[in-house]
Amino acid sequence: MAADQPLTSRIHGGPDHLGAPLHDFSSNSNACGPCPTAWAAVQQADARQYPDASYTTLRAQLADFHAVDLRRVLLAGSASEFIFRITAMASQLGAAGVWLPPHSYGDYAQAAQAFKLPVVTQLKQAQLRWACDPSSPLGAAHAALQALPDPAAMCVLDRAYEPLRLSGALGLSQEVLQKFWQLWTPNKALGLTGVRAAYVIAPLDSEEDVVQLERLAPSWLLGAHGVAMLQAWTTPAAQAWLAASLPALREWKTRQIALCESFGWTVLPSDANFFVCHGGQAPCVVAALRHRGIKLRDCASFGLPNHFRLSVHTPAAQQALHNGLQDILGKSM
Repeated sequence: MAADQPLTSRIHGGPDHLGAPLHDFSSNSNACGPCPTAWAAVQQADARQYPDASYTTLRAQLADFHAVDLRRVLLAGSASEFIFRITAMASQLGAAGVWLPPHSYGDYAQAAQAFKLPVVTQLKQAQLRWACDPSSPLGAAHAALQALPDPAAMCVLDRAYEPLRLSGALGLSQEVLQKFWQLWTPNKALGLTGVRAAYVIAPLDSEEDVVQLERLAPSWLLGAHGVAMLQAWTTPAAQAWLAASLPALREWKTRQIALCESFGWTVLPSDANFFVCHGGQAPCVVAALRHRGIKLRDCASFGLPNHFRLSVHTPAAQQALHNGLQDILGKSM
């Protein structure tokens, strides 16, 4: 994609102009949520005053949680905020290109376009390189992930769905992992996507870049609710709740895949709490379901026409999906 191409509208899952869907399969939030510990912390957050502008306690908690040096912890207003900020820094440093996976979160390309950086197809041409594992939208492993790091490039590993991994494992050694900027967004795993807060574990020996990214950040990146959620994320109670939610998600995923296949759809492999289906008349089906209070994520914007993504949802929501599809597809046959 050339930097001078027209800007396309941003398409995301979740509520839209019709409001919040009754059964939302379009957003990859943990269907077991919200996490009681994190939800209570957010509700009790004191929004009457500013947070500590340096986020001293929170950064220390995150450093302890990941067993890394405090200087490697960067806060972010959201994953999208950091995507634009590190792209801005890449532009400042003279990057000539950005590399993306074949199908990926749209904000990677949006940020490149905003800073007039071309998206290139050859790794050697890119000084900013993106990866996501489990990937979005497919929920699959990123192929040849170990080939991305390069001393002449900044490599970001989006780990939004690592806490919601239901199978497989990250195909990186700890040594290679330390060469990536690791982007974490716990709101999905905690079932609190409305709270915007994220953080990054910087690569080893990246002190100068960390300082520059801090300079590029506005003051008070996180409000009181974001701080509360991230602090709750590091607690044993929240991690125990998350671990306990995964078996239920695996069971629901198996059931949901069978439901989709019963309508003749092809389900693509996924390690995460969501998956992509291929089926005829996908845009029509997605639109018809939306007007029945059920939202799926059309994947045309990911470069996958006639595909749609579904997050793993509760049995009650799956029953509503089944009934809606039976109604729609039954009438069309």
